[in-house]
Amino acid sequence: MPHIQPNLHHLELFYHVVKSGGITAATRSMPYGIQQPAVSGQISLLENELGVRLFQRRPFKTTPAGQELYDFLAPFFSRLADVTERIAGKTARHLRLVAPALLIRDHLPNVMASISKSLPELELTLIEAPTREVFGLLEREEVDLAICEYEGNAPAGVKVDNLISLPLILLLPPGVALPKSGIRGLVETQPLIRQKANTTIARIFNQDLAKMNLHWPSRMEVGNIELINAYVAKGLGVGMCLRVPGMKFPKGCKVVELPNFTKLSIVAMWRGKLHPLATQVLQGLRKLVIPK
Repeated sequence: MPHIQPNLHHLELFYHVVKSGGITAATRSMPYGIQQPAVSGQISLLENELGVRLFQRRPFKTTPAGQELYDFLAPFFSRLADVTERIAGKTARHLRLVAPALLIRDHLPNVMASISKSLPELELTLIEAPTREVFGLLEREEVDLAICEYEGNAPAGVKVDNLISLPLILLLPPGVALPKSGIRGLVETQPLIRQKANTTIARIFNQDLAKMNLHWPSRMEVGNIELINAYVAKGLGVGMCLRVPGMKFPKGCKVVELPNFTKLSIVAMWRGKLHPLATQVLQGLRKLVIPK
């Protein structure tokens, strides 16, 4: 005997018909709109597929086969609305976010504290990951929102929203002045401290240096801007970093602007519909990090 796999929608309609005591009553009580002829037609398809009558129409009464099927379906469909609402509620209050450590540490706590005042049951999963891993996290749906550096190469299906563009700067150690020849003089006389070569900021810096026919190999590579600041303050070299809103530089160090260099774009990325909590997070971050 061939295996029978009834249409789930037909089974749901049958459940509502029996629960309501008839097709006409079911069309009035079902949670979505459907006309009586459509219900009758799809119930007939279900009966034909099963090869049995499930109920008599007038007066309405289930057959033994129909009652057996209803008793099996009722526990599932009767609890379905409650389960879906509970799952949706948990999803609505849980945000999975991947972002740079600097953002997670310095800006996000204030944003989340503000949101939690109106949503005390807020759940947050924070992931720190390099930009090269962000697309994979989005593709596997392991995060709802990503905030990261951007080089204009998002895969299909990923939505991108620019948050802020940060200018590149050089940080001179105490006692070091900018030569008359400008950055060229620094390249010739000072060691460079920067982030790793595979980071977006390092690639942008090197590309713009190349346009000036300059090559400035790093003497020291570190993991974040804070370490750059720390080593520059000790006089170990010139730091290449970003002007980040709210960041304070070490005492005695001088900031050199690089107006002709490409700015680093910080963007928000997500797939599908933007999570409601993500909307609130982005609104809060814009208030904090975007200059007025």
